[in-house]
Amino acid sequence: MNAHYHSLNDELQRRFCWKGYKLAISGGMTCPNRDGTLGTRGCIFCSAGGSGDFAMSGGSVAEQIERAKALVASKAKNARYIAYFQSYTNTYAPVERLRELFEQALAVPDVVALSVATRPDCLPPDVVALLAELNRKKPVWVELGLQTIHEKTARFIRRGYDYSCFETAVKTLKENGLEVIVHLILGLPGETEEMMLQSVDAVAHSGADGVKLQLLHVLKNTDLALLYEQGAFETLTREQYIALVAKCIERLPPDMTVHRLTGDGAKKDLIAPLWSADKKQVLNCLNRYLDAHDIVQGRWLQSQQDKRETTNECL
Repeated sequence: MNAHYHSLNDELQRRFCWKGYKLAISGGMTCPNRDGTLGTRGCIFCSAGGSGDFAMSGGSVAEQIERAKALVASKAKNARYIAYFQSYTNTYAPVERLRELFEQALAVPDVVALSVATRPDCLPPDVVALLAELNRKKPVWVELGLQTIHEKTARFIRRGYDYSCFETAVKTLKENGLEVIVHLILGLPGETEEMMLQSVDAVAHSGADGVKLQLLHVLKNTDLALLYEQGAFETLTREQYIALVAKCIERLPPDMTVHRLTGDGAKKDLIAPLWSADKKQVLNCLNRYLDAHDIVQGRWLQSQQDKRETTNECL
């Protein structure tokens, strides 16, 4: 068990007593930010692969899963797998098509859960009903790309929906028994540390079950890359990022699963920050920092609760 935060591996061991691996696959979908519904260029940071640069593609879902399993075979002995529909918006298709894709994934015997990356504005009632139905067969997780709670930043990155849409989506998914994982990006242009921590606080109180913290990457052939080359913003240093992640961990509820603490863009496309290319080193540095500063998930959150209780007692 991780001494500092409740990791995905910890949660899988707790619930299922096995080590799990996510297999990133593609459903061949697009996104309303790309097909002309909301825009055609995607979010300003999004790569041509729709944030699924490491996902399998081509062939049936079952074939993609087998290819993905082969990549981790040397370290995944006796493991189980989570089928992760990662690229683009994976509920942005007719419900009949989604049923076909998701049932193919769940039919693979050693796939024990389904994770679906999508947008809060792409969850119509029939799709939510399908996810809830499949969740009664095997666990279904819905991953929502929030990135920030701040509307000014959301407009800047061309997210395409407001924060109230996210709140409604979380409420609807939870009412239907589905697990929710929220994606946040740390280091978005124009955001201060205080703003980023406000986003973390909002997710901590949103009712979501898990969170993914993602370092902002500048990738080739994105509008973000053009801004970076013009000197419009700077990316976080490794030291800044690690200290910020530690503060985020302390603000998360102790039972919230931390699915990711950083990320790594495809090295062939990465412009900045170049230090992020060595993910193993970043995580090692992070763990040393957590040890040195005795970081524990939920500690800041609990301290704020204690302050409120003390204040109430004095009144």
